[in-house]
Amino acid sequence: MLNWHFAIYNTLNGLEDKLQIELQHVEDHDCESLVTLRIATMRESLERIGRFDPQRARDRFLDSFSADQTKHIVLNGARIGFVIVKQIDGDLLLDHLYIDPDHQSSGVGTWVLGHIFKQADGRGLPVRVGALKGSDSNRFYTRHGFRIVEEGEWDNYYVRIPHTPFNTSIKTSLSTSPSERG
Repeated sequence: MLNWHFAIYNTLNGLEDKLQIELQHVEDHDCESLVTLRIATMRESLERIGRFDPQRARDRFLDSFSADQTKHIVLNGARIGFVIVKQIDGDLLLDHLYIDPDHQSSGVGTWVLGHIFKQADGRGLPVRVGALKGSDSNRFYTRHGFRIVEEGEWDNYYVRIPHTPFNTSIKTSLSTSPSERG
C-alpha cells in the first residue's frame, strides 16, 4: 500500500509542533465512518440554508462511494478526514474533501489540495469542484486558485486550470460549465 506523507510545522504560541500528514487507502468497510464525518462537516452549512437531511446526505454519498478513489487524511496517526478525486472527461473532479471541524484551518486542507494540484499539473489536467452555496469551502477554494464557472440552485462550481503551458483543448474545456459539457 502506497501512502503519501508529508510533515509540516505549525507554530502556535511560540511552540513548534511537527504535523505528519498522510493519505492512506480506504477499504469498503470504512464507508460508515466516512459518511458520518461527511454529515458532521456539512451539517452547519446545510442547516444554514434549510437543507439538512442526514438520510439524504448519507444516501447521496453511499450511491457514489468507491473505496479505490478515496483516501483517508491522516494527521499524526489519526484519521481526520477523507478526499475523493475522480478523473472524468479529461478533468480531475475533487468530488469530496472533508476534514473534521476540530482540524480545519490548520493547513491540512491546503496540503491535500497541493497534493492534488501536483498530480493535475503533472498531467496537464484542470481540477473541478462543487461547493454548497453559503459554505465556508467557497472561500477556501477561491483562495487556492479556483474560479467560479457556474452557479446552480444549491451549489457553486469551480475550476482550477493546470499550471502548465496552455493548449487550446484545455482553454476550450475550461470555458464550459458542467451542464454545457453534458
